[in-house]
Amino acid sequence: MQPVWAGHPWVYAQAIDQIEGGPLRGDEVEVVDPRGNFLGRGFYTPGSSIPVRLLVRDATTRIDLDLFRTRIRRAVALRTSIGLPSKGTSGYRLIHAEGDGLPGLIVDRFGDALVIQISTFGMKAREGTLIEALVSELAPRTIIDRSPANAAKIENFVPGSGVIYGEPTTTLDFEEREVVYRLPLDLGQKTGFYFDQRALRGRVEQLAHGRRVLDAYSYVGSFSFAAARGGAREVTAVDDSAVAIEVGAEIARANGFENRIAFTKADARRFLLEAHEKKGGGRYDLVIVDPPRFAPSRGSRDQALTAYAKTAEMACHAVEPDGLLVICSCSAAVDIGMLTRALAMGALRANVQATVLERYFQGADHPVLAAFPEGLYLKALIARVSAR
Repeated sequence: MQPVWAGHPWVYAQAIDQIEGGPLRGDEVEVVDPRGNFLGRGFYTPGSSIPVRLLVRDATTRIDLDLFRTRIRRAVALRTSIGLPSKGTSGYRLIHAEGDGLPGLIVDRFGDALVIQISTFGMKAREGTLIEALVSELAPRTIIDRSPANAAKIENFVPGSGVIYGEPTTTLDFEEREVVYRLPLDLGQKTGFYFDQRALRGRVEQLAHGRRVLDAYSYVGSFSFAAARGGAREVTAVDDSAVAIEVGAEIARANGFENRIAFTKADARRFLLEAHEKKGGGRYDLVIVDPPRFAPSRGSRDQALTAYAKTAEMACHAVEPDGLLVICSCSAAVDIGMLTRALAMGALRANVQATVLERYFQGADHPVLAAFPEGLYLKALIARVSAR
């Protein structure tokens, strides 16, 4: 229970000594220490490895519409303080679950549309109150539910889908760093976009000038757009989703990048291998690898580290001598040290030296409680790849 005293918002099953009162799934429950001291209040999920996620820390605060509205206002004020929205950027993370005091709720803003993800039964049971609070505080044109099916299955609720409030829409329209995006709703990645990589995209733009760039696992090509804006000599975006490639190419055309980015539907791992095997200019000056999550839980961490090391090996092979490699992990179970070790192992197997120059994490619109290290899920390394 020590992490809970320190401010950790999760109460793990193994930390619970007894349950009184027969609470049902989604009920509001109090958590006390062995001496009966109040620790917090949250929603109950029996049978879960995390039966309680705490929302409040004092005994008098009620979990109701006023609390949701207050937390939303506080989240908006935080984004305003870091310059969001801004000229040229109308898409960002608005509510980041535990980081904004609303465990089980993600809200991303896409211009005048909101996309929500609910991941706990307790939040799902209060969906009507949540929507009322979002509408009253933010007045969105539309609200779209893209709650993850895997979380809904674990928490035993039916996830929402599509527009649940306001005007019908088939696209998400927004700007990020002056790039104009239009994403179809059926493009199925998280809420629709990876706002957490905004800062790293800005750095890629700075590093890309005059370089030959490969954007592996590109999705719609946001790193590719950054590289093109930065003056890259050549940009190749690779993803195995035909829809993502098609959408990316359309966004490129809308922003005047169509002659500067080559979109390719292919398996990124195979493409990296082929880049190494090609003779006469097959490799790249800057390679970006941002693969899907390899470690959804701690139990899969060892397997994930093997996968990251293999990815790093293939990426190192695809980088020209003294070129740059950007490698990312969105697995919370893999910390920055583990990712760095995976890069070292991959470089060793590729018979090159990888020197870490910079480290990046999720942006400030994805805040993390100091007592909640699990909230720091995204990490990335920028490394120079050279001869051993």
